[in-house]
Amino acid sequence: MNDIKNNYFNPDVLNCIANLSSDEVFTPPTIANAMLDLLPQEIWKDRNAKFLDPFTKSGVFLREITKRLLEAQMPNYLNSLQQIEDKKKDGKALSQKEHEFMNCLQENIDYILHNQVYGIAITELTSLLSRRSLYCSKYPNCKYSISKFDDAAGNIRFKRVEHTWKNGKCIFCGASQSEYDRDKNLETHAYEFIHVNEPKEIFNMKFDVIIGNPPYQMSTGGGQAQATPLYDKFVLNAIKLAPKYLVMITPSRWFAGGFPQIEKFRDEIIKDGRMRIIHDFEDASECFPGVEIKGGVSYFKWERDSKGDCTFFNHEKGSIVSSATRPLLETGSETIIRNNEAIKILHKVIAKKEKSFSEIVSPLWVHSIKSTFQTLHYEKKKNDDIFAYVMKDKGWIDNAELEKNRDLVGKWKLFLPRSVGSASVKTDRVIPILGKPNTCCSGTYIIAGTFNSEVEALNAKSYIDTKFFHFLLSLKKVSQDTVKGCYTFIPLQNFDEVWTDEKLYKKYDLSEEEIKYIEELVWSERRK
Repeated sequence: MNDIKNNYFNPDVLNCIANLSSDEVFTPPTIANAMLDLLPQEIWKDRNAKFLDPFTKSGVFLREITKRLLEAQMPNYLNSLQQIEDKKKDGKALSQKEHEFMNCLQENIDYILHNQVYGIAITELTSLLSRRSLYCSKYPNCKYSISKFDDAAGNIRFKRVEHTWKNGKCIFCGASQSEYDRDKNLETHAYEFIHVNEPKEIFNMKFDVIIGNPPYQMSTGGGQAQATPLYDKFVLNAIKLAPKYLVMITPSRWFAGGFPQIEKFRDEIIKDGRMRIIHDFEDASECFPGVEIKGGVSYFKWERDSKGDCTFFNHEKGSIVSSATRPLLETGSETIIRNNEAIKILHKVIAKKEKSFSEIVSPLWVHSIKSTFQTLHYEKKKNDDIFAYVMKDKGWIDNAELEKNRDLVGKWKLFLPRSVGSASVKTDRVIPILGKPNTCCSGTYIIAGTFNSEVEALNAKSYIDTKFFHFLLSLKKVSQDTVKGCYTFIPLQNFDEVWTDEKLYKKYDLSEEEIKYIEELVWSERRK
């Protein structure tokens, strides 16, 4: 019983390991408890309720669930336990009532840990860590465990699972065979919960609550290695189990992210209609100190037996700055707008029924799939050389290096960086480069235009330079990627004239309050 006391009264080690990586992020106890607060209070008194963390890492969710269940069944048990431990230290004998309390506490601990709390570890190491957090011993069949099990796993299982390869990729998670087809002694990162066709077969029982923080992504391998999202697969498999409540924390990129699988995931969640609460953090470090997750993170509550609008909370600097109960999908939008205050402004813009600025923005890889050019040099040597903008460099390239869209070379246009900042409208700024005739760009840029004259191009640049433009851009930009789709909400203007914020605020009939909101939001902090 001393192990219970030591586990809960000493400084919390799980606060110290909460930010060990940005790929498999450990959850601080404060965030785990904020997520648990979304559940109805009556569930903690229900001795038939079953809880599952299907991707446990530190065991923090399982531990905090157990503490709440104990508190509901034995109110103020920690205070009573502390008094008994203090009495033991002083060498005083325990009363009959105190002995009965200790026996009752042990019975409740045994019942909860054997019948209510379950986990699936993502690696062998995290299985040991989770068991240590929950059972006070990494092997719950040994004498140090606060509740005895017949085997060394208890209710926290870890089963090594192999990827299923097809055409060089795992059919379940998309992992690269060249990168993850490993020696048996190495971790495969083939997470059991998403490497089965039917997740219900893992425990073969019904769960009332599924909660946790899934792995977010996995490298797809290759020379320019990219990562494929994983969190959507965990969410959808959890929904397959039909719990009463599903609570998870994931990147917020799914609100507007452009990965085909994320678009499909977003569509499924919106059509499902059972996402009832979302708490959104544009700055992920508010949840995971020291960890950068571009586009921020959010945690949500999904309810099996309840459909309707979603209550959306915006967090900033430790406080809730806005909340609204609204449809996840606004009329005329294909993505979720994360800022509550922005919706009224967007409605005014959409009401004009203008064409989108995205119509004059090119897709990726305008001239070439390269981010640089082999023939780049700084003195023009041939008559057919073209002046190229390449990453942070510029110079002349051989005309032959252009693979497509040669017709754009002779036009006036604007080069826009395809990657900008970290998805914070407070710091991110698109700085266009004027593209004169006989210019091109590498894959580092996309193109806006073309334009009939230099004046027209400069007028378009004046529009891009406004806070109004960047405000609307931020509604779709949820990562550093700043591609064609991010410009969808921005209306196309007549570029026979110069544009300023004042003219745009007047055109769209923005109120003083709405103008103040934009002015205080956009570029309100210096870029780090």
